[in-house]
Amino acid sequence: MGKSSVYNASKQQYPPTFKLFFFFLPISLAITSFLLIFIYIYTTSKLSTDPQSSPFLEPATNYSLFDLLIPGSTDYETIQFSIDNTAEDLFFDLPRTSSYAKQNQWSLGDLFGFTGNTLNNTEIYHDIDVFLEDYKEMNKSFKIFVYPHKPDDPFANVLLPEDYNPEGPYTSELYFKKALFNSHFITKDPNEAHLFYMPFSILHLRHDPRIGPEKLQDFVKDYIFNISHKYPFWNRTGGADHFYTACHSISEIAMDKTVEAKENSIQLVCTSTYFVTGYFPHKDVSLPQIWVKKHDPGTLVSSKRNRLAFFAGRVNSPVRAALFKHWVNDTEIFAHFGGLETNDGKEQLRSKFCLHVKGFEINTARVTDALHYGCVPVILANHHDLPFTDILNWKSFSVVVHYMDVPVLRKILQGISFEELSWLQSNVMKVRKHFEWNVPAVDYDAFYMTMYELWLRKSSVRV
Repeated sequence: MGKSSVYNASKQQYPPTFKLFFFFLPISLAITSFLLIFIYIYTTSKLSTDPQSSPFLEPATNYSLFDLLIPGSTDYETIQFSIDNTAEDLFFDLPRTSSYAKQNQWSLGDLFGFTGNTLNNTEIYHDIDVFLEDYKEMNKSFKIFVYPHKPDDPFANVLLPEDYNPEGPYTSELYFKKALFNSHFITKDPNEAHLFYMPFSILHLRHDPRIGPEKLQDFVKDYIFNISHKYPFWNRTGGADHFYTACHSISEIAMDKTVEAKENSIQLVCTSTYFVTGYFPHKDVSLPQIWVKKHDPGTLVSSKRNRLAFFAGRVNSPVRAALFKHWVNDTEIFAHFGGLETNDGKEQLRSKFCLHVKGFEINTARVTDALHYGCVPVILANHHDLPFTDILNWKSFSVVVHYMDVPVLRKILQGISFEELSWLQSNVMKVRKHFEWNVPAVDYDAFYMTMYELWLRKSSVRV
């Protein structure tokens, strides 16, 4: 009887409606999921492409970039796009009116923490004890081998240090080389070296009529070929313990014909943007771009700073275009197109905040100029790997603002309390010494800070 019951149960027939339910259930769920995914993709794509649905992400390609500037103005130069311009740059736009700040309490930058919130960031070093301990060890034991070149070398002008103090915005690589050649870090014994320095100057190669931008890549390729065949050090690590310096933006393409060098060697460059290929923050070093000033500004008393913010420069990027569009006629943010007839330093001395706005390239000497004149830097340059970030807490002496917060820039700066501004200015005075080139080099100046960054990147395994 038990056997017969089991057999009969297995043969039990279900009604047709029950079978249809189990047949259509998975199909219905699949169709519903597909429709939900389709609706989600459609609505989110509309959000990023429909100008009416987002006040920040209107495509700039719908109209001339001149529309970002002052209505009726025809004197502005064509906005160029650099080799590091991203989709964010090419489709960058902001609200056509500055009333957005009145309509919304928060900007998109607030939501993601990009607006320069300075609370609880009063310490200028990430860890002062670790830094001082490592700095002492670096001074004691760090060794660099420089590939030797004679004064009668045909390219001695690009391989040997200057016998004078260079001038201009791209001379950081020249000051570094000069300081290194006269430092105690140099060793003539390559077997005790931690790193190897390739002393060619990208800046001089660019201006040398025998090389120029057209033959720069070939020169670098031939140079690495020569040292890798004459010496054994490059081949031991594939160039991973080698480095070179460059401040001009043309350095971004200098290694294009030597992929091994581009991927392995340490680059000390001013164009330190981690959004494009070729720069690796964990490997490369952000070299500060410093325009050495002949005179000290003297008194930097903050009580005389009666202007909220200052910027002067060319309109050569969508971000700068947006800045001028919103603030060119403002009474508190002084935004001036082109260079000033007077020295920029006078304007920075009377301003509380000085703007670094990404132009044709991400790098500029405006940050270090601001520090030189005791003005709190405002960083409007997304993806900029700022100098000495392994050591310094930039939020303790600067304000980092996202591109999309340009329309509410004044509100952000005015929202910084007197107490916060006071310690920002105080910390600016403390970090100034780290952004100065001295001849000869002085402890904790730009040279020694750069050497410390190299010290952090030296190989932990000796070959």
